[in-house]
Amino acid sequence: MIIRLHRISHFLWRLRIPVLPRLMKLLIRVVFGCVLPPSARVGHGVLLSYQGLGTVIHKDAELQDGVIVMTGVTIGGRAGRKGAPVIEAGALIGTGAKVLGPIRIGTRASIGANAVVISDIPPFAVAVGIPARVIRINQPHDIPDYRVFD
Repeated sequence: MIIRLHRISHFLWRLRIPVLPRLMKLLIRVVFGCVLPPSARVGHGVLLSYQGLGTVIHKDAELQDGVIVMTGVTIGGRAGRKGAPVIEAGALIGTGAKVLGPIRIGTRASIGANAVVISDIPPFAVAVGIPARVIRINQPHDIPDYRVFD
C-alpha cells in the first residue's frame, strides 16, 4: 500500500504538481510512520517491512528493484557531503541500520541490523558493525531468498 501511494506521489511530483505530492507524503508519514518523499526513486518489487514503520528515506535516495528494507532504517545524507545512497537491486537492509551519505550498496548485499554504513559496500557482501565493515562476500548462489517466509 505504501509503495502504491509513493508511486502516485512520485508520478505527480514528476509532472510538477506542487501540493498533492506533499499531501501524500504527509499522509504516508502520519498513517504509516514512514518518511518517503515523492522525489525518492523506488524500483519495482521493493519491500518496506511492516509498511515502512520508522523508516526514513532521503529525498534523493534510489532503491533499485527488489530491495528489502526492514523497520527503523535510515537511508539518508551526511553533513558536509552532497548526495544520497543508492541501494542496488536485491539488497537487504537490516532492522535499525543507518546508510548515510553518497554511497552505493552493491547488488544483493546484506547490511546487518543496527549497522552504520558510511562507505560503499560491494555486491554480494555482508556488512555489520559500527562503522559497518564487510565480513564476507557471498557467492551469488549462496544468498538466501529473503522473500520466502515459510
